[in-house]
Amino acid sequence: MNLDRAYRLLAAFYTLMLVIGVIAIVAGGGTLLAPVHLLLGALAVVGLWGYILKRGFMNPRMWRPLAVILAVGIVVQMGIVLTMPLSSVLLTWMLTSSIFSVMLVIMLYRYGDRDQPLWASAQERAAARQLEALLNGDSPLTAVKRDAERENKVQVTKSNGGYKASVTRRMQDGQERFEERFRYPETLVFFLEKFTSVSVDDFRRSTEDHGHAAV
Repeated sequence: MNLDRAYRLLAAFYTLMLVIGVIAIVAGGGTLLAPVHLLLGALAVVGLWGYILKRGFMNPRMWRPLAVILAVGIVVQMGIVLTMPLSSVLLTWMLTSSIFSVMLVIMLYRYGDRDQPLWASAQERAAARQLEALLNGDSPLTAVKRDAERENKVQVTKSNGGYKASVTRRMQDGQERFEERFRYPETLVFFLEKFTSVSVDDFRRSTEDHGHAAV
């Protein structure tokens, strides 16, 4: 059995547990907190399938906080197991759920990493391919974006470890410099467009202008 098949079986198991939980609540079972647990479980299962299928569901910023919430739940459950007298059935259930939740927490935490191609839109993937081609031909790349209030100068370089964006932002009251590193060009494109308003076309125009100037 390969790792991908094992992950799919794990996701199927969690999905089955979720269905059983829904049936139990509909039948009148469970505690007052059961709907909350069910909601968290449903979100976790969605994230788990997204991680396995390498597809982005919902917002990437929500998955790591959810992983932290589940991790806190595991710690609380283990604290109850160690400090309170429990029936054998409840003890078995809490230990089993805690053990299985550890893998779920790890996967959701990894899934919440924004620096992955699975979170990129189709436009960002296309732009990433164009940026990759430009970097392969001429690195580093530099582009400048100006508006009425500020100027953003961005230099992008590629190395074996990934990509680096060096940003110089000039405003009326001064300037700031910062750098960001990424493993994938799709995330770099997202960052550039969202935080600097620089697009791949700006790099292309800058490269063409330098080429004409050299001639």
